Amino acid sequence: MSQPESVPSGASPAHSAGLAPGRPRIIALDVVRGAVMVLMAIDHVRVYSGLPAGGPTPGIFFTRWITHFCAPAFVFLAGTAAFLYGQKVGSKAALTRFLVTRGAWLVLLELTVLRVAWTFNFDFAHYMLAGVIWMLGWCMILLAVLIHLPLPVLTAVGAAIVALHNVTDLIPGLRERAGESGASWLLTFAYFGGAVGPIAVLYSIIPWVGVMALGYGFGSLFQLAPARRRKICLGIGLGAIALFLVLRATNLYGDPRPWKGSVLGFLGTTKYPASLLFLLMTLGPTIALIPWLERAKGWWAEALAVFGKVPFFYYLLHIPLIHVLAIVVAKIRTPEAMPWLFDNHPMWPSEAPPGYQWSLPLLYLVFVVAIVILYFPCRWFAGLKARQRNPWLKYL
Repeated sequence: MSQPESVPSGASPAHSAGLAPGRPRIIALDVVRGAVMVLMAIDHVRVYSGLPAGGPTPGIFFTRWITHFCAPAFVFLAGTAAFLYGQKVGSKAALTRFLVTRGAWLVLLELTVLRVAWTFNFDFAHYMLAGVIWMLGWCMILLAVLIHLPLPVLTAVGAAIVALHNVTDLIPGLRERAGESGASWLLTFAYFGGAVGPIAVLYSIIPWVGVMALGYGFGSLFQLAPARRRKICLGIGLGAIALFLVLRATNLYGDPRPWKGSVLGFLGTTKYPASLLFLLMTLGPTIALIPWLERAKGWWAEALAVFGKVPFFYYLLHIPLIHVLAIVVAKIRTPEAMPWLFDNHPMWPSEAPPGYQWSLPLLYLVFVVAIVILYFPCRWFAGLKARQRNPWLKYL
């Protein structure tokens, strides 16, 4: 099998640690993943700040909007990482086992460890959140089946899921009729999202499994010569941006919420479930930036790469850390609001007690403090993974 030719410009020996000899680590992917993890923390601090998602001021809107890039990039690059891991182990059977095992592990952690981290309570009977890690786990399990298709077919299936799932928006009353069917729970998990008993489904499986499949197909580009790969990345990214601009401006297709003339409305695409326009708006710039990030160097690239090498370890740490920091802020500012931080609240920050809501400067201060703290354990764990070949470490 073909292998990447060389370490991209700007990579250091630390960047190439962690892969088998002869298979250098790809710095651009680490930097993108690291940037995704850092941006993700902004929105999760916002959850505990009591500020609503997306408004009403431009500052709050863009605080939320910039984090929209996180889930699409995270899922897409998880597919790319799966392709590269398959190249490393050289076996579809080994890759299948890894994807199924890791996927099931992620689902379990979402419903246990992360559920407690979000709420700091054990009220499992009334509230569990099927969030991004839940979705990522199920998509990995489904990808374990899809990887046995020829690569062009797998990529085409992914593209079809992403491009065509908004056809359901054209069928009036479909969601209501689906809710009346005996399989409504399956449709909730698979596409519509919502509540199934105590489980709040925030991230449905469709279209995200399509995004992961596209990321898997994208991984094959890293077998090409760097100059050709960068040209293709730029073409894909700019093409996605152009398609987004045309479809959004014309309201032709791709989002259940039409644009009505404002700049914020133009960018306010639908995330749950992720519309075609939401994915074009976010994945287009992400892919277009990869050629530039392949040449990334300097302290900021090094710092982002640390987070990008251990994204799930970072994720496991950042939610309880942000939660603890929110408790510290509440203890200082609004001690009477403390019980809210132990409630089943993460999806409803607007229900914060009166007077609790933070200012944007305070939100960003807590965000910076969290990132600085997280850097040190992530750097330690990245070094541990590079030094030791313990197979269990790859599950974190």
